[in-house]
Amino acid sequence: MTDADIARGEEAVALVRETHDRLRAEISKVVVGQDEVVEEVLIAIFCRGHALLVGVPGLAKTLLISTIARAMHLEFSRIQFTPDLMPSDITGTEVIEEDRTTGHRQLRFVPGPIFANVILADEINRTPPKTQAALLESMQERQVTAGGQRHELPHPFFVLATQNPLEQEGTYPLPEAQLDRFMLQIRIQYPTAEEELEVVRRSAVKDEVEVNPVLDGPQIEKIQAIIRHVPVADHVARYALRLVRATRVGEPTDDPRPAMIDDYLAWGAGPRASEALILSAKARALLSGSLHVTPEHVKKAALSVLRHRILTNFNAEADQVTADDVVRNLLDEVAVESAGHAQQLDEVLGGS
Repeated sequence: MTDADIARGEEAVALVRETHDRLRAEISKVVVGQDEVVEEVLIAIFCRGHALLVGVPGLAKTLLISTIARAMHLEFSRIQFTPDLMPSDITGTEVIEEDRTTGHRQLRFVPGPIFANVILADEINRTPPKTQAALLESMQERQVTAGGQRHELPHPFFVLATQNPLEQEGTYPLPEAQLDRFMLQIRIQYPTAEEELEVVRRSAVKDEVEVNPVLDGPQIEKIQAIIRHVPVADHVARYALRLVRATRVGEPTDDPRPAMIDDYLAWGAGPRASEALILSAKARALLSGSLHVTPEHVKKAALSVLRHRILTNFNAEADQVTADDVVRNLLDEVAVESAGHAQQLDEVLGGS
């Protein structure tokens, strides 16, 4: 690596960190605490991914997402998911339009609320599967098909969804195929005593806080490109792959599979998890001020990347073992391969 490459790398790190710090400063004007949650939402955005926020009512999930949207110079749209919501209510519909001068009629597509940069899908599990499926094409292909015509969504495009884990009556759990489209599933916990005291103090004042936009679309796309071009050493990439592949019950693996996997998992994570794990680790490396992705960055990303991509079985439910417990056990059991050992392995395989 030349001095010029190093200088460009340091400049890229400085840009990402400065933008991140400015965003955090604006968000903290409204949202108290939840530092790790804010960090992971920003990581999803910087990696061009979608995020699912899960937490009990009153933890400011909706407020957090709307505040992040206000801190960016982007078009924001909130969709409140309800049992009577139809797919066309999200994607848009075609209407017959008549030209009064000629009497000629034609179909015109009227875009729905999905045509925005930042989408807040509030309580996404409260709408039927048919409507949930309307998001699939938008999230993956970033387009909407209506009447045989494809309509491209604006760039950048993010779906930030919320879900309540407590009230499950009258809800429709997201299918695994749709969960897999979310890069991260972020768990929101109760605030600390001091943080909750600050929330009460702020709510008593009731002053409208001005959040200044500090980032626009082209700047976000520039950060996304920087993160995707961060190099990853082979031994780090292999470690991420070994973590993901170890979750696949019944599949052959190079390492001994932890006993907890066979006991408590019905289904493991797919290749999209490997991609998300590496991307998230890259973003964490840059935000920590480093151009070098380490296994520690992969470990910190593992919970939010894997927890919604592995399916626990009846034994796990009976023993009160959660997906988070399985991922933590996986991180303890799967050893980190050193760079030197990886190079020796490549030499042996190359010579055989």
